[in-house]
Amino acid sequence: MFSLLSLYWLQSFASSAQVTRAAAREDSGSLRQAEPAGHWVPRQESGNQFETKLLALDYQLSTTMRVIDSHAYCFKPADDPAGHASDEEHLRWVQGSHAGHHQPAWRVRDRAPASSRSLDPTGAFRLAELPNLDFRVDHALGRVLWTDEGEDFTKQYYPLNLRNLELTPHSLIAEMDYAGVDKTLLHTDPTLGREASFQAECVRCYPDRLWSMAPVDEWRIRQETDAVIDEVVAAIQTYKLHAIKFIPQLAYLDSATPWNDGPYRPFWEVATSLKVPIFFTLGNGPLEFGSVSADRQRAGYLNEHGILLRWMERYPDTVCSLTHGFPWRLFVDGDVIRLPDEIWAPFKNPSLHLEVCFPVRIGDLFDYPYREVWPTLEAMMKRLGADRLLWGTDMPFQNRFCTYRQSRHWLERYCSFLGDDELAWILGGTAAKILGV
Repeated sequence: MFSLLSLYWLQSFASSAQVTRAAAREDSGSLRQAEPAGHWVPRQESGNQFETKLLALDYQLSTTMRVIDSHAYCFKPADDPAGHASDEEHLRWVQGSHAGHHQPAWRVRDRAPASSRSLDPTGAFRLAELPNLDFRVDHALGRVLWTDEGEDFTKQYYPLNLRNLELTPHSLIAEMDYAGVDKTLLHTDPTLGREASFQAECVRCYPDRLWSMAPVDEWRIRQETDAVIDEVVAAIQTYKLHAIKFIPQLAYLDSATPWNDGPYRPFWEVATSLKVPIFFTLGNGPLEFGSVSADRQRAGYLNEHGILLRWMERYPDTVCSLTHGFPWRLFVDGDVIRLPDEIWAPFKNPSLHLEVCFPVRIGDLFDYPYREVWPTLEAMMKRLGADRLLWGTDMPFQNRFCTYRQSRHWLERYCSFLGDDELAWILGGTAAKILGV
């Protein structure tokens, strides 16, 4: 349950942050200037003077609020087994994930633009059928390489400056300290690893700073039901992890059967009985693994909402959340995000929450401070309220487009339509409520 201590913290932050942000805005003559729309943007000053003032503002805010990132990762090197049967198996997951991702690929010899489709020509994500292109890790440069017709190619799917393509809990804490993030919820994904024990070890290193989700092998549930159930129970009860991550499109690797019932019922009966929040990363259903039109992808995604609705009808009291927000790229129309009314249907269940996570998904389309998404965030506020929105970054992957500090600054410094109490919920209060701390 959401503790009385957390409620006290939230109320304390809202009042103290109001004073801090008001003071910062009173200093707008030297620190900020107003746009016609009323949003704050930095004024040009000498570099050292301006940076000193911003650091002072960061410190003031950090002393009046507890910032919780609801979406980050730690992971072993991409060519470590990391819970897979072998390093080769793990690399196949990484290869398949690189194939269709929107990040650009290039030829190493001359940096000429290239395609990564040769990594998975069918786009079906059948890992056993991926072509042998000597897909490998360049440990020194922190990226992958593959060779096609005698030429080496690469792609920065991982962010820069990850030697060995790993992120240790120590590195994450350093990033958190610099960005003023107090606590973080670690997510899981089989492309990065499948080890509950590793997630637990990360938490043990920094028990006051990190929580973690439990990994689930969704594609094994139908045929290895008891084994997957045992693994999830062990992750929560033995390793003391804090939530469950479920990625439905990975279930579709095994079957197009909807994941809310039928052969999945025994898994869900146990998973919901563990009384931890469940985080869903929804895709486009069985269409996820194939080349289909944007219209069909949007229809597939909304169909997943229907499956989620039926799941929540069976488990109405289970606290849950959608990671990443919505698949924003599917709904971008020029410099506007157009969301259909039916996308809000699942949120008639008050137990469902939504992640505020834009830079990692559209940071290559819109530049910081992401003015194009402000109207969408306002719509999220009006539809759900701040107490159902939680800030997440997908750290370190959002570093492809902005710094960790910027991933919170665009909310705090530019979205003037957010009140201090609303920021308190989004930047920490909602995550604390969901996790019951």
